[in-house]
Amino acid sequence: MKISMVVDDSKIVRKVTRKILEALGYEVVEAENGKVALDVYSEHRPSLIMLDWHMPEMNGLEFLKTLRAMPEGGEPVVIFCTTETELGNIQEAILSGANEYVMKPFDEDIIRGKLEQLGL
Repeated sequence: MKISMVVDDSKIVRKVTRKILEALGYEVVEAENGKVALDVYSEHRPSLIMLDWHMPEMNGLEFLKTLRAMPEGGEPVVIFCTTETELGNIQEAILSGANEYVMKPFDEDIIRGKLEQLGL
């Protein structure tokens, strides 16, 4: 089974995203911030990461840069799921290794469409 990870400090957003991904055939692991996500990533090696931007401890961009610097960190597809709308920040996320970007709120159709665009 394909493993995905949802990284968001909101328990409700994690729950909603989990339901969407499970409906699309993914097993889902969760993390409430980037720091926890590094440990969860090392343990489960998800092929897809749904990543929030604004979180305590370690934000999404810091997590992404740390992940991409790891020897196997280039493998997972990373989709930022955030309310961040500033163009400069979106560009920085893509340049830092994000594969795609979706705005909150999102639904199953939006996530399915992004995954199809990415060949998943």
